[in-house]
Amino acid sequence: MFLRQVFDPYLAQSAYLIGCQKSGEALILDPQRDIDRYKKLAKENDLQISAVAETHIHADFLSGARQFAENPAIRLYLSGEGGADWDYAWPSKRPNTVFLLHGEKFRVGEIEFQAIHSPGHTPEHLSFLITDRGSGARDPMAFATGDFLFVGDVGRPDLLESTAGVVGAMEPAARQLRKSLVALLAPFEDYLQILPAHGAGSACGKSLGAVPTTTLGYERRTNSSLRSALADENGFVREILSGQPEPPPYFATMKRLNRDGSPIADGVPHVRHLDVKSFIEAAGRGRVVDARDDREVFMHSHAPGALHAPLHSSLYTAAVGSYLTENDVILLILEKPEDAELAVRQLFRIGYDHIAGWLTADEAKAGGLLTWKTERMEFASFDAALARERGEIVDVRTRAEYDDAHLEAAISIPYTQMKSRGSELSKSHPLFVHCASGLRAAVASSFLEAAGFSVIYLDGDIRLNKS
Repeated sequence: MFLRQVFDPYLAQSAYLIGCQKSGEALILDPQRDIDRYKKLAKENDLQISAVAETHIHADFLSGARQFAENPAIRLYLSGEGGADWDYAWPSKRPNTVFLLHGEKFRVGEIEFQAIHSPGHTPEHLSFLITDRGSGARDPMAFATGDFLFVGDVGRPDLLESTAGVVGAMEPAARQLRKSLVALLAPFEDYLQILPAHGAGSACGKSLGAVPTTTLGYERRTNSSLRSALADENGFVREILSGQPEPPPYFATMKRLNRDGSPIADGVPHVRHLDVKSFIEAAGRGRVVDARDDREVFMHSHAPGALHAPLHSSLYTAAVGSYLTENDVILLILEKPEDAELAVRQLFRIGYDHIAGWLTADEAKAGGLLTWKTERMEFASFDAALARERGEIVDVRTRAEYDDAHLEAAISIPYTQMKSRGSELSKSHPLFVHCASGLRAAVASSFLEAAGFSVIYLDGDIRLNKS
């Protein structure tokens, strides 16, 4: 048996390549849209991807199952447990497709997979028990749990309500998740390996661990959400629904496209390196995304109206997915040419395909494009009382962080909700924008300035007294 985790550190997502070395066949579980890297990994290990499976309809990226399905020889294994609203629509008439129900099994070579319906995070969610029959094993060695059970956490049950708009869904989903955790995990031994779909940094949970995999026994001993589920239903429901981070708006689009069908693309697009003149012309029809990582450098000098989205962080896709739509034309300003491939690939993973071109910050500076400067203030020298006299303090942390502690009279608008809630702010006076360290505030400040607000960006560690 061959097992390899393929981890995207920016979306904190894990796919799994699971192969039978005897037959040379392999399955890819929960692939992202850029499927070239999975094919490359399989080829490097003398495997051929013959099957694709998904744990559920994903919200944080476009699934690669749709891309793989263009090959009619690929066997597709998807959940058939979604009911009228959350059954997959796009492959309904595709040949070589199996809609799995609870308990059903299939094989890839001598590797056996058993679908376990594990609802709560989503209604259709499946987990997969994996048994290496080729080695003579009778018991499963791993449980691919998707967004059901993580390292240190469990899946969040609120996304159908908070992203897909299913009003009143989160509490019943939390109770269903608790039922799944109690009933489905009980039969298994502590040694069972847990293969989760996400790690630390994902918006699909609030306390995910940074360790890539775990065991069921370890989670029984240390996972506070799992322990809460096993101990008390009402306490678990209260705990799991409190403090969840506000998801980026693009999650709703991902849910819809992964259910109904995403656009087919011929791989990650090649995006042109533009000269300054061509960049300016294209920018007149689109939005400039400045992907430099250094927020202080961005604040000191950037293109007017540019969105700050630091490439080498989870904020890159979160910022673009919160403030732009998948139909917007995007122009990229990059630190160096080598960043172009990653910048385009990350946007491709969330369905942002209309990228007109890029240039480097040095080229933009030489061409006279970096003419705007945002007023920046270190939090250590910030006078909150004076700020309240001059304007408004805007806190762009999560609502849970705000409720825990905040500055007096500060307005709470999480940075991912700024586009939909910006009308609550005034353009008649300055906005003092802060988060906990300056990272999220830098992203929000760039959006607010582009929308015509007067912004004073607060940078540095923010120390607040408990409310």
